[in-house]
Formats: sequence, structure tokens, C-alpha cells
Amino acid sequence: MSMLDKLKGMLKGHEDVARQGVDKAGDAFDARTGNKYQSQVDTAQQKINEQLGTDKPQDTPPQP
Repeated sequence: MSMLDKLKGMLKGHEDVARQGVDKAGDAFDARTGNKYQSQVDTAQQKINEQLGTDKPQDTPPQP
């Protein structure tokens, strides 16, 4: 069993919390770098959410 499979198993039933954590980490990184890498961070957040199966539409629209 791969590490990603183990992580997915642990997150089962907590997808919203995982998505919030990914978003919060990305926002913190953007704040520390002055949004210098915002597009790369957004792409990374999207890819992580896809891999974890948490890529559901968000309630709030993305902020510019």
C-alpha cells in the first residue's frame, strides 16, 4: 500500500477538513511570499485536492 493510499484512508470522511487545511497552508505560503508564487500555489492546491479526492466545488468563489 502506497503512502498516498494510507493518507486517503485516514482522510476518509474528513474531506472538507483536508481541503480546508490545503487551502489554509496555501494561503499562509502566499502571505509569507507576498503572493509572488500565487499561480504555482493555486496549481499545487488543485493537484493535491485532486489526488486526495477533495476537489469538490467550494462555496466561495476564488479571490483575485
